[in-house]
Amino acid sequence: MSNKYAILFIFISSVFLCSCGGDESSNNNSDKKVFRYNESEGITSLDPAFSRNRETIWACNHLYNGLIQMDDDLKIQPSIAYQWEISEDGKTYTFHLRNDVYFHDHEQFKNGKGRKVVASDFVYSFNRIIDSKVASPGAWLFNNIDFTEEHNFKAFEELNDSTLNIYLEKPFPPFLGILTMQYCSVVPQEIIEYYKNDYRNNPVGTGPFKFKMWDEGNKMVLTKNENYFEKDEKGIRLPYIDGVAITFIKDKEIEFLKFLNAELDFVNGLDGDLKGEIFTNDGKLIPEQLGKFNLLTYPQLNVEYLGILVDEDLTIVNKSPLRKKMVRQAINYGFDKKSMMSFLRKNIGTPATAGFIPKGLPSFDENIVKGYEYNPAKAKDLLYAAGYPNGEGMPEITLYATSEYVDLCEYIQHQLKEIGFKIKIDLNPAITHGELVARSKLNFFRKSWMADYPDAENYLALFYSKNFTPHGPNYTHFKNFEFDKLYEKSQAESNDSIRYHYYQEMDKIIIEEAPVVPLYYDEVVRLIRNNIVDLGINPVNLLTLKKVKIN
Repeated sequence: MSNKYAILFIFISSVFLCSCGGDESSNNNSDKKVFRYNESEGITSLDPAFSRNRETIWACNHLYNGLIQMDDDLKIQPSIAYQWEISEDGKTYTFHLRNDVYFHDHEQFKNGKGRKVVASDFVYSFNRIIDSKVASPGAWLFNNIDFTEEHNFKAFEELNDSTLNIYLEKPFPPFLGILTMQYCSVVPQEIIEYYKNDYRNNPVGTGPFKFKMWDEGNKMVLTKNENYFEKDEKGIRLPYIDGVAITFIKDKEIEFLKFLNAELDFVNGLDGDLKGEIFTNDGKLIPEQLGKFNLLTYPQLNVEYLGILVDEDLTIVNKSPLRKKMVRQAINYGFDKKSMMSFLRKNIGTPATAGFIPKGLPSFDENIVKGYEYNPAKAKDLLYAAGYPNGEGMPEITLYATSEYVDLCEYIQHQLKEIGFKIKIDLNPAITHGELVARSKLNFFRKSWMADYPDAENYLALFYSKNFTPHGPNYTHFKNFEFDKLYEKSQAESNDSIRYHYYQEMDKIIIEEAPVVPLYYDEVVRLIRNNIVDLGINPVNLLTLKKVKIN
């Protein structure tokens, strides 16, 4: 153990020992039960129309509801809609709404009391998502809606206050899953119009928690919605706890120390240098940490990858050697993912040596979709064929990332150097990085995609040509005629086996054309204080707090 980590480890131990006294948690010194966690990467908006990243998705999940929701087993469950039907042709979805769901209280409502949610609120909310003036990154979710004369040019139609129809151009089996995404939350039109652009920090939803305050970069507080409509099996109204407090400490080591000192109730993931002092090489807690807190792990529908912009209409692409497929393939062959996972990730997760579709989805099959194994000789051959023997004549390539992934990027940089690549690493704050990627300003970047709904279509949508960012998730601007044709056929296919075959054929195209470098299929890791009960864990790493209890 290095001196640096020895000192930190001693400090961790002393912090924990001090925290084991009677003053274990501020929650114990108050009648209020508040769940506390940290978002090191910050939150950019509390408007569900912009719930692009995990941090915003979690916050919106506390504040809002949609028609339906997904449980920890990824099964569709009722939410504001208690019942729904799908027409025989698979193109009309009819939802029946509860009559006891109210928006949070706000002075813009009559007498300051939240009004009842009706079907027209969903019509407004969904039309807002696809409004080009709003520029929601979730607009692509409704690419398949039907605005034709057959339905009076309405894709979303309220039949009455409690009945809503959604019309599709063609059948799309994953559509219910799409409607569970936070983009599809219901919002009140009068509050949006009152705040306009400031709605991002003045949210009004229907969810288990209400917005209280947000000191950006410092702290956010949400309080219990006393009028929340959901109840538990015993008829007790949810949520159980009184509120949520979110801090924005950037340093992962400080975050972890605050967790050990009972200042936070939960830590997400294995980021930060201290993981080597907490976890064994196979991702288990070291013996000294057993019993101090709870560790939950679960395979995650998330793929970590390097993205490569391939749109040659963009200047930064046609000036880069990455425009050549063989160079992109050489990068894929040029570093050892298995060693990377062992050295840097404590083997939490699986090396991505198959396709872009991650483990855990039924269409994943590493025997059918074969990805890239470590093969430096093959990488060198590809560079030679691309006109860069041993890297000669190839300009420096910049890999953009955030500080959280600097060790991973340096590992890749070192191994690619051995076959002739000159890689420069450029780090940006997470929010800046995300915006630059979304605006196609970065040619080579680290990214991840966590499933919004459990269907491989959600991953393949990143490569459909009609989904170019910023209006969709195609961050690489990949365009391939055969891929698009298969994607459109898969959307209309209701037979799962045939649809999975289409998915696998598309995944093969992605591997061959290499607009991405899949790194690993992730795993959800949650560290929880012993007094936190029923937090749960799920493959999409959605944080749901309405059933959490604090003892």
